[in-house]
Amino acid sequence: MSMLLPQMKDLPLIEGEKVVLRPITDADTDDIVRWRNDPEVWRYFLFREPFTPEMHRAWLRDKVAAGRVVQYIITERESGRSVGSVYFRDVDRKNESAEYGIFIGEADARGRGIGTETARLFTDFGLNVLRLHRISLKVLGDNEIARRSYEKAGFRTEGVFRDYVKLDGVFTDVVFMAKLGEG
Repeated sequence: MSMLLPQMKDLPLIEGEKVVLRPITDADTDDIVRWRNDPEVWRYFLFREPFTPEMHRAWLRDKVAAGRVVQYIITERESGRSVGSVYFRDVDRKNESAEYGIFIGEADARGRGIGTETARLFTDFGLNVLRLHRISLKVLGDNEIARRSYEKAGFRTEGVFRDYVKLDGVFTDVVFMAKLGEG
């Protein structure tokens, strides 16, 4: 069965108790660039180059608009403030799979369960609306907070790749996790 992604204009809002997730737009560029260049955010990324507006707009054009990425902005339900982003990348229609990614860009939004609720909501959307079967992710081995959050959202550890990447001159483990749909 071939999976067709909805066009960006047809993507729904996804609502939870703490967050509302909405499709990303070019107007989010300044926030994304600011967040991605925050050392507290990028220290958990495998890609650690300085992030520019041009890089983000190329991502929107070449990945999001082309259907290879489905990306949303995480907003606080009460205030409507944008606090981070969540996405599926490397969407594989044939194998009904994608890689999950998330970051909470606003420091005061971290540690409040926003990431866990977002992971639950967005992976349910991926499995039930986008008809994905497998959603995988990679997380740095020392990021215990994220690993626990992913487990609460239904991800299971599949393996640990020891010394998989060299970050800041130190070899670091990467944990591979996945969440599967039914059937």
